[in-house]
Amino acid sequence: MFHNALQPWHLLVVAIAFIVLFGSKRLPDAARSLGKSLRILKSETRAMRDDGARETPAAGPASGPAAEGHPPVR
Repeated sequence: MFHNALQPWHLLVVAIAFIVLFGSKRLPDAARSLGKSLRILKSETRAMRDDGARETPAAGPASGPAAEGHPPVR
């Protein structure tokens, strides 16, 4: 259905449309702010992943009734 949907000339048309709509002076500023936003997003996702990795091993072995100090029920 979407075989060869995105041709190189499609990208050229999109680039020209961006230049016409935003102007050549505002495009570098927009690209710079987009880069900053992506860097912030990347660092935040890395921090969340690191926090999750630290919490997961500590919670794994200490789960269940035996870990709470109760003897197992028979």
